[in-house]
Amino acid sequence: MSPEAALSSHPDKVGESERAAADVKFKSISKAYEILSDDDKRDAYDARGMAAFEAGNSMGAEVDLDDLLSQMFGMGMNGAPGGGPGPRKPQKPRKGDNEEQSYTVTLEELYKGKTTKFATRKNIVCKTCRGSGGKDKAKPKECSACHGRGMQHGLKSMGAGLMTQETVICHSCKGTGKVYRDKERCKKCKGERVVEEKKVLELYIPRGSKKGDKIKIEGEADQLPDQEPGDIVFNLVEAEHKTFRRAGPDLMANVNIDLSEALCGFSRILVKHLDGRGIHVKHPRHGSGPLKPGSIIKVGGEGMPHKKSDLRGDLYLLVDVDFPDENWLKKDKHIEKLRALLPEPGSSIQAETVDEVDYEEDANLDNFGGEAAQGEQWEDEDDEESSQPQCAQQ
Repeated sequence: MSPEAALSSHPDKVGESERAAADVKFKSISKAYEILSDDDKRDAYDARGMAAFEAGNSMGAEVDLDDLLSQMFGMGMNGAPGGGPGPRKPQKPRKGDNEEQSYTVTLEELYKGKTTKFATRKNIVCKTCRGSGGKDKAKPKECSACHGRGMQHGLKSMGAGLMTQETVICHSCKGTGKVYRDKERCKKCKGERVVEEKKVLELYIPRGSKKGDKIKIEGEADQLPDQEPGDIVFNLVEAEHKTFRRAGPDLMANVNIDLSEALCGFSRILVKHLDGRGIHVKHPRHGSGPLKPGSIIKVGGEGMPHKKSDLRGDLYLLVDVDFPDENWLKKDKHIEKLRALLPEPGSSIQAETVDEVDYEEDANLDNFGGEAAQGEQWEDEDDEESSQPQCAQQ
């Protein structure tokens, strides 16, 4: 039956005596077009036929929509070609869920890149029964738990005593709507349709990757019959490094230099890089000036590599100056020589009243702000007098 011929069944185009039958048939045709024009409804029809629409099917038993669809479009359940023209294009299998997990990597591995192999266990479609779950030539029966629908209605708690209804895959038939008797089940998979397999996979982490990046191994998640397997997805977690800190493509590290190097310059390796190279820095005394605690030395192009590029970030070296201990300069004549070499001190602060105080040489900030101020413990004398009982006036 062609769509044009089906439209001739409109109730307005037939006689009065045929109108009731034409009305039922026209509604059935309209329902068929509604199913075919909606991808979700069409997929549901492919999977379970008109059983997928039983709850909302008000056509009655006068017209078989399965038969009508087969006549109109040459297709039956599961998209099989029927007797007419225009068979439906085969549907692409639905993709399964991805499997996500965290994977911790060092900063060295992110800098250089990494390829590693690992063994995993995954479900694959049983080759013996080709995913049917039954023996060869065995015929399954309709699942009694879901009545062949593959889905079941259940109640889900929403908290606070509230419940909601949800539709879930039937646990008895795993969503197929059919089950095999015990003696007819596949001996290899025991009717589960899948078996476990051990497989060695390779994970490649490109250089320049960063925390939060997702590395996919496509199609290696668990398999299910009639379904494209999902991917294994690794979420990269960056381990803390003892020397370097990363910010985007840039790196930062703390370096220590001696007081003599800060004042007179130096030429030496300051830090060992992530690939094992020594980073040699030459800081001449003349022209650059002395380095102070907190000074920054920027080394261009020695940061993290950019992915899929030859570009690199920068390396920032935060300078800390190590001062000599208290015993390095004891003789007065040496002190005077050093004083003569150093710049003159600035002008001193002037004040009308001057107190000469003692101080603690080994003090620190551990107790800073920890003790209550002495003034907070004083009590006003007026308050004390006001709190004493007074004699009543006569």
